[in-house]
Amino acid sequence: MKQVGITGGMGCGKSTVLREFAQLGVPCFVADSVAANYYHEPQFLLQLRHLLGNDIFLPNGQADKQAIARKVFADNMLLQQLNALIHPRVMHDWQLFCQQHSAADYALFESAILYDYGLHRQMDKVICVYLSLDQRLHRLAQRDHSSPAELMARINRQLPAEQIMARADYVILNYEGNPRQRQVAIIDKSLRK
Repeated sequence: MKQVGITGGMGCGKSTVLREFAQLGVPCFVADSVAANYYHEPQFLLQLRHLLGNDIFLPNGQADKQAIARKVFADNMLLQQLNALIHPRVMHDWQLFCQQHSAADYALFESAILYDYGLHRQMDKVICVYLSLDQRLHRLAQRDHSSPAELMARINRQLPAEQIMARADYVILNYEGNPRQRQVAIIDKSLRK
């Protein structure tokens, strides 16, 4: 089974593209969703408290993801340390996922930071979902209700979308009106060979 990464900048529509692949029967692993489950595990919360302090927790003891984001996106060292806690676990869970779906021709690993942290090295191929920065900011403002400054701070922590596109094996141009379904079908056919 081929291991295929799917990536792109925040707000480019990776989730929408992933749903298109899922409709074709492709097993899809969403790294952020898997990692979100760790925030409910006592051992991980203890590591988080040790790394980031008590001020990233809500009164009910749950981690405040917005407080975490503000803290780590303001300090690159903290962001790297947080990722060092999360990424090995995510990649372990990905390997288990691949074993469970070994009968498939390929499985998709979705992550916005595939290249940023070298996760692409474990993939046979990489798909980039591309959308211009203006359109991404428009989508993100509607989705996340964050300020433009907060969004740009997060976007600037990722590789530029054009660099991601240049390194990928396949590119899906995710503009409104562009035939996304057709692009997905062509890539799917190629990956099943």
